[in-house]
Amino acid sequence: MTPRLVYAALALLATTLAHAADDYPNRTIRLVVPFSAGGPDTTARILAQRLTTQLGQSVVVDNRPGANGLIGSEAVARAIPDGYTLMLTSSSFVINPSMYAKMPYDSNRDFIKVAQVAAGEGLLFVVNPALPATTVKEFIALAKTPGQRVSFGSPGIGGNLHIAGELFNQQAGVNMVHIPYKGAGQAVTAVMAGELQAMFVTSPLALPQIKAGKLRPLAFTGLARASYLPDVPTIKEAGLPDFEIDAGWHGVFAPTGTPPAVVDRLRTEITAALANPEMRAAIEATGLAPSRLAPADFSRTVDADITKYAELLRLAGVKPE
Repeated sequence: MTPRLVYAALALLATTLAHAADDYPNRTIRLVVPFSAGGPDTTARILAQRLTTQLGQSVVVDNRPGANGLIGSEAVARAIPDGYTLMLTSSSFVINPSMYAKMPYDSNRDFIKVAQVAAGEGLLFVVNPALPATTVKEFIALAKTPGQRVSFGSPGIGGNLHIAGELFNQQAGVNMVHIPYKGAGQAVTAVMAGELQAMFVTSPLALPQIKAGKLRPLAFTGLARASYLPDVPTIKEAGLPDFEIDAGWHGVFAPTGTPPAVVDRLRTEITAALANPEMRAAIEATGLAPSRLAPADFSRTVDADITKYAELLRLAGVKPE
């Protein structure tokens, strides 16, 4: 194809996308979640249900798990930027650039930061109920027992759940072995089955299992105790006063090149969704807080988090693959 034809094709695509924005949306929107069930998937389904009502068009969640979110994220980065393929992901999005020497996409260049949907107030440190440890101090003592192998899981190397475990190792003076899984839900299942002894996990995944007696919470990483688990001490109260880890967030992204009018419409609709009492209650029921960040603030948060997690990974001794 000659340069003239290439430019003509690009101009035609831009014109087509601009006109398509006029009646957006007029068909089903695909909301990709680069993880398996639980966590961001739960938030995505809450949002999809609300947006379907508001937009009058179906918003369908499409799970594309694997490689700590890289597989699904790459699919969205390569999608046609017409507003019909979006992504709801977690703060692993800002961790991956420091985790992988070769990324299949550029986090800044290939995505538009549309809006934050929810944010965590803290992570839960949970263990298998059969483990002879009911406090963090007892767990540390168990992990230090000669010949005792203790492992923890996460949805992938370099995620905030992995970083939390490595920081715990450093500050508690133990050597839990990290076992990565394709998704946090699979790691939770492994803890319940006794294949793992412990893990740091988000509240949406842990709460149903805690209530069912299948997980035992030992600590919460928030600044204050969680209102939904008032008897569980903060990790600082439990004996690790210097332990600090971000509980992460869930946000919506679009491929770069998505028409500004479409992005503005999405931001308006997501803002309206977050003001809806039923949706706010649904998010809060998962243990997360509905976002109050303006879109511009979310964009700045993402940029700042990329820098922050690079330093956290360095402190945790995690090196890029």
